[in-house]
Amino acid sequence: MRAYFADAPDDISLNDIDVDKIPSHVSFIMDGNGRWAQQRGLDRTLGHKAGVDSLRECVTTSVRLGVDVLSAYAFSTENWRRPQHEVNMLMHLFATTLMKELPLFHQEKVRLKFLGDLDALPTETRDVFEFGLSQTKDYDRMTFALAVNYGSRAEIARAARLIAEDVAAGKLRPEDVDVDAVSNRLYTAGLPDPDLLVRTSGELRLSNYLLWQLAYTEFYVTDLFWPDFDRWEYLRAIHAFQGRGRRFGGVENK
Repeated sequence: MRAYFADAPDDISLNDIDVDKIPSHVSFIMDGNGRWAQQRGLDRTLGHKAGVDSLRECVTTSVRLGVDVLSAYAFSTENWRRPQHEVNMLMHLFATTLMKELPLFHQEKVRLKFLGDLDALPTETRDVFEFGLSQTKDYDRMTFALAVNYGSRAEIARAARLIAEDVAAGKLRPEDVDVDAVSNRLYTAGLPDPDLLVRTSGELRLSNYLLWQLAYTEFYVTDLFWPDFDRWEYLRAIHAFQGRGRRFGGVENK
């Protein structure tokens, strides 16, 4: 691990991190790909392609640090409103990138999971996703959860609908509908809630992402655009997280 974090910048290094207090679940809102490209006079689609390198580095960094779950917001239910050529490119990029990165998942023993409604995706993309799930289902070193065609309000509405169906079928009593009943019907069922949420590009909003799950999550916002996010900014986020007192509505817990 030390070799991976060699040649550190002056302001952050692995020595600044308590490796015994690494957050269990780190989540990313990967923002600013288009603006990164436009600042360089490039087509927006090239920003998305550049962002793949940052995501790969975050997967590797998470494994090296011992993060249990890494999740990332790749495509929202609202992103279908983008120009059609950009949407088409993204769907193709998802499929080709996953096939290209599968050796990394095999090497690092990373289990793949998707958050969102995959049924609405193009057949090519959906088939590749299903293949990735089947190829990595037995790995347990880390879970990488990618949110695609995901919207938190739709997710919560879906959970409510599933609860209503179970109550109507007599599988669940109304008085048994509690927090766990909802959590167990979300796309993130079985995963811990995020300890740390990182958002790039300086935006201060959740963008309909994990509204239920982020109730007590610590936020870290950086002005960097996603393609410029690297292992060192990741360490800065971890360092900031470790300097906070987490109360969960009660007594401070560091």
